[in-house]
Amino acid sequence: MQRGMALIAVLGCGLLGVAACHRTAPIEDARTPPAAAPGAGVTLTAAEVANEGIATAPANAADYAPETTGYGVVIPHDAVAVAVAELTTAQAAAAQSRAGAARAQRLAGTPGALAADTVESATRQVAGDTAALALAQHRLSAVIGGGLPAGLAKGPQLQDLASGKLKLLRATFPLGAQLSGTPASLRAARLDAATGWTLHQVWSAPADASLPGRSFFALLKDGEAGEGERLLVWAPGTGAAQHGVTVPAASLVISDGKYWCYVERTAGVYVRREVTTDRPLGADYFVTQGIAAGDRIVIAGAGLLLAREMNPGTEAD
Repeated sequence: MQRGMALIAVLGCGLLGVAACHRTAPIEDARTPPAAAPGAGVTLTAAEVANEGIATAPANAADYAPETTGYGVVIPHDAVAVAVAELTTAQAAAAQSRAGAARAQRLAGTPGALAADTVESATRQVAGDTAALALAQHRLSAVIGGGLPAGLAKGPQLQDLASGKLKLLRATFPLGAQLSGTPASLRAARLDAATGWTLHQVWSAPADASLPGRSFFALLKDGEAGEGERLLVWAPGTGAAQHGVTVPAASLVISDGKYWCYVERTAGVYVRREVTTDRPLGADYFVTQGIAAGDRIVIAGAGLLLAREMNPGTEAD
């Protein structure tokens, strides 16, 4: 009898334990949102939006012209200075010898006429100085290229290049780059910068032996880049311009090896949209699909939204 009572007591305890396992969940557990379906996004209350610091801004419409990427290096100005000095010396010598020969010709047949051998020597000097001037011009062309922009070869900009006030950028675009002749302009930026400079004086440069492709020279202002510095360079491509929107780089999050941003579909509802990063526009990225002009892009708190979407049970801090 005692044994039977003990068995009943054990079974009773077990039933009580099972009943305890199926008690009503606390209120806070009931508020835990269910797992989000793929692509369903994240839904937050107004209080949660405020607590997590979610901020949005409208996507701006933009046009994107295809570009070709190349590499640039700022040429040290000492090579230009030597070539310009040689050219200046040769120009002065040629001008002096031509003046001497012209004076000898004017005196011919007058009481002050020079001896024939002196006249011949002056003529030879003109020929020699003219050849030296042509050689100096060729040397300068080898340093700064041919087809210089109007005014550069004889203007003050050449002296500014020699003194370092202007910097000479050599840009090379690898084989296969889609270029149509000499670009009207180039964009250049430091390797660690999203923005840079637009260069409007561009001309052909001798081929770069270290990087097969097409090379060009362009001018940089003093202070924009240091001598010997490596830069990224972009030239206008051959395709037609595209219409789309820009997405701020600060809005991007990474998941599954891809870049995403969040768009506020309705108040408090945020959905993820993939962003390709192969078309930068300043500090932003240009996209043509998934986002329309005026859509509200999350510019603060995108990482928190991603955490919520990947783990719907996560509560706001």
